[in-house]
Amino acid sequence: MLIELGLNSTAEAVYRIMLAHPQHGVGAIAEDLDLTEEQVRHALARLSELTLVRPSYESRDQLRAVPPALGMEVLMARQQAELAAHQQRLEASREAAARLIADYATLTPTVSGPGVEQLIGLDRIRDRLATLTRDVREELLGLNTDGAQTVDAMEASRPLDRELLDRGVRMRTVYLDSVRNDEPTLAYADWLTTRGAQVRTAPMLPTRMIVVDRKTAVIPLTSKDTGAGAMVLTSDGLVTALCALFETIWATAQPLGSGSATDEHGLTLQQNATLQLLAAGHTDDAIAKRLGVSSRTARRIATDLMERLGARSRFEAGARAAEQGWLARTA
Repeated sequence: MLIELGLNSTAEAVYRIMLAHPQHGVGAIAEDLDLTEEQVRHALARLSELTLVRPSYESRDQLRAVPPALGMEVLMARQQAELAAHQQRLEASREAAARLIADYATLTPTVSGPGVEQLIGLDRIRDRLATLTRDVREELLGLNTDGAQTVDAMEASRPLDRELLDRGVRMRTVYLDSVRNDEPTLAYADWLTTRGAQVRTAPMLPTRMIVVDRKTAVIPLTSKDTGAGAMVLTSDGLVTALCALFETIWATAQPLGSGSATDEHGLTLQQNATLQLLAAGHTDDAIAKRLGVSSRTARRIATDLMERLGARSRFEAGARAAEQGWLARTA
């Protein structure tokens, strides 16, 4: 019955008999459950790992069962921490998959192959993007990792965006949550939505990306300098994988006009993402880059979270967040 919490049937039976008969030793437990003493000792070792038994305060050579109210709370906290770690690995894997596609370009730095076209330099990238977006027929998907947009960039994009939306092209874009603090970007997003586009935000994004008609994708060669080079991908397998990545992010992203939603712990998506990064050991500068905010803002968010958790260090903040279930949400 408690197998989902890490107990097999034998360990659970031993735990239950110890609760019912606190004075039972190994021999008495084995006799009551029709087990060998070796099986009982294996079960006690597992219960000890899960902190469901402890040495007796009266006799240190005997074990006592921890009351279920305490024992189950410890097990649930352990599972929440494991879930948080799994979610962090999933997020890292998702980003690694996108980066792997981009890193593939370094194997052939000057030559394009089947389904892969390399663009070196900002001029070539912009010219190719202009051609692709002009020729889009049905749908344009985008992940934008740049944070707040400059007024000049948005004004330069407005004529093309208007033309695409006026002819019925479906546009979906995910920005970083940090754009919610920038009035010009919010105004431009509002202008887009009034014309039929859909705009959402997420606390972190794995890579900058544009997908045209689910047939062609453009991603940077490196996230450190998105203007240095890019890849145009037309391979069905690669584009399908990137579309799946987009849909996964889109499903958990928040509509830009809906304000900053909070979870059951009162955390925004941005705060939750910061916790994930803190628990993973990232510095303020690394967190700032991932969230698209200044280092000062990242430091303020991290400090506020540590104060809420009563933690004196980043490691302690991650541990306390896991214990309290704050990391049990996908970033």
